[in-house]
Amino acid sequence: MIKKHYKKPVDKKDIIRRLKIIDGHLKKVIQMVEDDKYCIDILQQSAAVQSALKQVDQLLLRNHLHCCVTDAIKSNKGDEAILELLRIFKKIRE
Repeated sequence: MIKKHYKKPVDKKDIIRRLKIIDGHLKKVIQMVEDDKYCIDILQQSAAVQSALKQVDQLLLRNHLHCCVTDAIKSNKGDEAILELLRIFKKIRE
């Protein structure tokens, strides 16, 4: 398994900022459930959280492809990087 860290601190800051916003929205969803709010309103908020998480996933994937996979290919470990991506995509779809 290939493990690297962010090379672009701006991306990392953006991802952390987005995750903190998502955390706030998720806490709101929890509060809505605790307060017995209308189910459709809760579902709409939940869908917004899921959409925001998908956007974070896209940023993470872009960063991974830009940095980690590129480095792996340069060091002749491209096959390993591709297999790792396939494994994670399989988990996401399950």
